[in-house]
Amino acid sequence: MNRRHDIDALRAIAFALLILYHWAMLYVFDWDWHLKSPHQSEWLQLPMLFVNRWRMDLIFLISGLSVHFLLRDTGIGRFLALRSWRLMLPLVFGMLVVVPIQPYAQGVANGAVEPGFWRFLGDYLGGRQWPGEHFDGSDGLTWNHLWYLAYLWVYTLAFAALLPLLRSGVGQRVQRAFTGLRNGRLLVLPALPLLLATLALQPIFGDDGDLENDWYRHAVYFTMFLYGWWLGTDAGLWGELARLRRRALGWALFVFAAYAALVFSLPDEIPDWQETFIRVLRNGYIWLALCAILGWGHTLLNRPFRWLPWANEAVYPWYVLHQSLIVAVAYWLLPLRLGPVVEPLLVLAGTVGGCWVLHALVIRRVAALRPCFGLKARAARQPVAASRARAESNPA
Repeated sequence: MNRRHDIDALRAIAFALLILYHWAMLYVFDWDWHLKSPHQSEWLQLPMLFVNRWRMDLIFLISGLSVHFLLRDTGIGRFLALRSWRLMLPLVFGMLVVVPIQPYAQGVANGAVEPGFWRFLGDYLGGRQWPGEHFDGSDGLTWNHLWYLAYLWVYTLAFAALLPLLRSGVGQRVQRAFTGLRNGRLLVLPALPLLLATLALQPIFGDDGDLENDWYRHAVYFTMFLYGWWLGTDAGLWGELARLRRRALGWALFVFAAYAALVFSLPDEIPDWQETFIRVLRNGYIWLALCAILGWGHTLLNRPFRWLPWANEAVYPWYVLHQSLIVAVAYWLLPLRLGPVVEPLLVLAGTVGGCWVLHALVIRRVAALRPCFGLKARAARQPVAASRARAESNPA
């Protein structure tokens, strides 16, 4: 079966968008983050909200798609072993080596940590706990932006446990019902489980990133993971998404406009019926946006772009590195008071440049580092075409 270039491209674009999103977190007004620039803007809240609602849903859906392709010619046991190695090693390595600059910079900025990174690193890795909640990691090692790897590993295990059911007669009927959706049913019905999870679980569990108690996000993200698995390579459903792409985009923009108008105009304390209506709009927008993204992506991106093999390999290392580089560069630049134009541009340039240098000149060339950033071992010699066809170096 031919490689699906649109899925590769969407994966790369989704993680590139994640880098831009975390960079913008420095500058969006009234959104808490590890560091905040003095040059914050309220207008950023609108585009950030536009992306925030569906960015991780898209990534987990693509993760489910990737599992569909990986299991075509891999047994479940080997699949679990490979996925555990490629998820857990970068997670542990990242927590010990890449992430610590983030709690250090946040702790210094908040006055909870004395300047001196190496002394902090010894205390941090040695198990010291700082009183209060002045920075992420004050009470133990934190994975910060690498939480996705932990969640994806848990979902992979849950999926493997459910695979006999998914492949059973009942599971096949559910899959056929999903892939058989057409017209308005495709744009509406898959949003209903997301809405149900939101109404039933979000008021109880919130959205705080605690893996053990994050049942609201587990319900939503694992549903997206299953949607990706079911979507797979079903030509009829992909064709329908492409056919409905304009309608999905139009409705997504309309629903988001209504949703954003309410979010920015209503007070913090609102009646339950208004909160429910906002959640209906939010979940409708999420699924409509995903339908539009998948439909347009299948139409425009399903071709062998020359940059795709490089992007497929770069996705994982850049994902692991990017937020620590954003925080490190910002920590160094913020005291210089460079202004609202130069500072953001330099932070972005430093982040992108740092990712490129570390990936291109260090990680991909050092055999011991490659698996720590999710890359496969380099083959001794490969024809270029064959290596491109087998490029799978991605966290999704």
